[in-house]
Amino acid sequence: MPIIWTKHAQDRQKEWQAKLGITREDVELVLSAPEQVVPGDRDILMAHSRRGNGLIRVAFTQSEADKRIVSIYWTSKMEKYWRVG
Repeated sequence: MPIIWTKHAQDRQKEWQAKLGITREDVELVLSAPEQVVPGDRDILMAHSRRGNGLIRVAFTQSEADKRIVSIYWTSKMEKYWRVG
């Protein structure tokens, strides 16, 4: 399934690459094989994968044709976002 990057997501990925070394490939791997997907606001889904002592969170929408990355970020607040069970 094709992955489409919004301009905002591209900009955020570049910021996180400078801060923590999170590459475009890292983000696409999280989206392709997430450890967890949880609902976000409106029709947004959040793909999670653990990295270091936190999470990479990829906000995306999905249609029958593609996945569209809305935003990405890393957070240390695992207890807030990681769903157990």
